[in-house]
Amino acid sequence: MKRFKTKHPGVFYREADRIGGRGKEKVFYVVFKKEGKVYEEKVGRQYADNMTEAKAARIRSDRIEGKRQSRKEIREQRKQIIWTIEKLWEAYKESHPDLKSLPQEESKFRVHLSPLLGKKEPSKIVPLDIDRLRIKILKTKKPATARNVLELLRRIINFGQNKKITPPLGFKIEMPKVDNLKTEDLNDQQMEKLMTILQTGIIVEKDGTQTAVDGEARDAMLLALVSGMRRGEIFGLAWKDVDFRRGFITIRNPKGGREQTIPLSDSAREILERRPKDTPFVFPATREGKKKTPHRVDMAKEFRAIRTAAGLPADFRPMHGLRHLFASRLASSGQVDLYTIQRLLTHKSPTMTARYAHLRDETLRSAANLAGSITKQVFKKEDASQQA
Repeated sequence: MKRFKTKHPGVFYREADRIGGRGKEKVFYVVFKKEGKVYEEKVGRQYADNMTEAKAARIRSDRIEGKRQSRKEIREQRKQIIWTIEKLWEAYKESHPDLKSLPQEESKFRVHLSPLLGKKEPSKIVPLDIDRLRIKILKTKKPATARNVLELLRRIINFGQNKKITPPLGFKIEMPKVDNLKTEDLNDQQMEKLMTILQTGIIVEKDGTQTAVDGEARDAMLLALVSGMRRGEIFGLAWKDVDFRRGFITIRNPKGGREQTIPLSDSAREILERRPKDTPFVFPATREGKKKTPHRVDMAKEFRAIRTAAGLPADFRPMHGLRHLFASRLASSGQVDLYTIQRLLTHKSPTMTARYAHLRDETLRSAANLAGSITKQVFKKEDASQQA
């Protein structure tokens, strides 16, 4: 195959058929001399490995200085490692250092996966192992937890398969059925009590004792209610993403994947304008927090205190529930179409927004019935005038 030179000394490429697609791609190689011996090594493909001539040049420099192993040495080393689920998980974390859900997934792995399957290789896992894991989780947790844990296991095994270090499972992992369409709602009394606490910042006990609520939790819950933003989006909101002048909030790395922009409502503006702005994030991490992130990742204890004081159901998820309330109120108003609600919630698919369709339909039905009753009244008046 013909060699093509690059502007970097000791780096060249050959053209080869693109893996999994049409056309050609560059396959980069490096040539260097070390301890009197000349080495020629393949370092990666243009698309399959996201390799460039600049990256290849850095690899060549590292190889000369002894800072990097060759691809062949890495393959041989991997063959010697017994790739258990525990080892794969460590390698997975190294490959995904910026994954936002890593702390939560680490907890799932340590609590559920590690005790039963951590020391096993993927090739040694059988369907009975998965059944035992699922049954154990369901004894104390909801089906959604079991599904999340099994999904994490599947992702870890797929990672090993994609990296060519472990074989795939010989069977398909069956996922528990989960109803993800729970739309939390509050009655008028619960909503009134919650809003009184959030607006005043005071919890009034039955004996008249007054307690101030946590200001951070109060502002976070209010922001969820008036913006419909997700918990992670609120905690990760940076001041650079709040455009007070134009009236927009930019949501980085949302659940749907693509960067989104939502309007900054007057209510959200009021909440944000009173927040301290001496740190990069709207909800900065506390000094005593154990998390390494520069912003808050949870306020579970503070949220529970407000939920209990407002007399809300024990299964009401404060931030997620308030996001649902935001959407439910818009849908039931009859003044906002589902596409607009989808955009405000940054749903990737209209399927998720469709859960609110019945609320809008009920409003339209009420309007139609009202129109019908008005029409009947008109006909009655006409009949009365004719008889007269």
